[in-house]
Amino acid sequence: MSDLYVAAGGGGDPVGTLIAARAIGGDRAGPPLIATYAWERPEVDPTAALLGAGDFEGLVREAAADGGGFGAFTPATRVRPPAGSTMPGLARDLPARLLLLDPAAGLAALARQIASMAAAAGGRIHVVDVGGDVLTHGDEPALCSPFGDALTLAACRLTGVPTTVHVSGPGLDGEIEERTLLERLATRRPLVPDRDAVAAAARALAWHPSEASALWAAAVLGARGTVRTVRSSAIRLTDASPGLYPLPLETAVGHNPVARTLVEERPATLRAAADVSHRLTGIHGLASEHPGTPRRNPPAGGTPPPDRDRAVKSLREAAGGADHITLRYAARALGLTWRDIPALRTVLGSHTPLLRLT
Repeated sequence: MSDLYVAAGGGGDPVGTLIAARAIGGDRAGPPLIATYAWERPEVDPTAALLGAGDFEGLVREAAADGGGFGAFTPATRVRPPAGSTMPGLARDLPARLLLLDPAAGLAALARQIASMAAAAGGRIHVVDVGGDVLTHGDEPALCSPFGDALTLAACRLTGVPTTVHVSGPGLDGEIEERTLLERLATRRPLVPDRDAVAAAARALAWHPSEASALWAAAVLGARGTVRTVRSSAIRLTDASPGLYPLPLETAVGHNPVARTLVEERPATLRAAADVSHRLTGIHGLASEHPGTPRRNPPAGGTPPPDRDRAVKSLREAAGGADHITLRYAARALGLTWRDIPALRTVLGSHTPLLRLT
């Protein structure tokens, strides 16, 4: 038996959550259960939708001791076009059982689903948020996607299952500044994963376009300095970046006005829950990005350049003086897509989560 680990925001959070699970529980109990939304960036999923069970073929139905059930991904799971998803690939490459959080039926149904997952795990719940926007106050200037995290907090609160929230890599998602988050985490002593925890996620990190999880993994491995990402020109890796900061669920909910209001109002539908986010933060929960954030059309993709020196020169120019860049940013800067990341790594001779430029 093990605990349930919940990747708070979807996207690449299961990668960071696997690292956190190895740091918290080790591998003594076997592969951890990781629950996650299937919610991706538009470059991965052109629909940019919060996908549910009906959007996949080949989900395995898992039964829980409490009579509930939920879907689990396998490498054979397929997303129904035109949607896209990295979840089957993560099910193949993460040493974990990857479970689908499907909030389509609303907050109360999501809470029952998480309770069933926790019962199947036989333990408590660990919510993992890479970056820290789970502790948003709703008014931070760079805040982009608070809804998924708030929905997770509210649903876990309604389960009644003992829950700890963990913030990994404060500030690394570019939404709330590290300094602000460390003030909110002032009394928390962080756990720092070891290199083996990162190694457990290495196969997924080799191709997944997640930037926040890659930044955290790189920080654990010792990277420091500025990083150019798709969303930010100046994410900084510091000595606080490798930390995994635990706090009680009630404390996290107390910071997050959307989560508090969801618990108080208990909206009956997902749309109504998203409206709460819009009312309190100005960011509609089911929009893929902040309404004020300009969207770029993703590149059409192509063949990675065969000349490493020429590619590195181009990337240094694009990085604007940053010490590192993410592989997702490198691919975009060279006119490639996230699917070209493995081939680009080969050309660049890169075997670490970030590409060092200085």
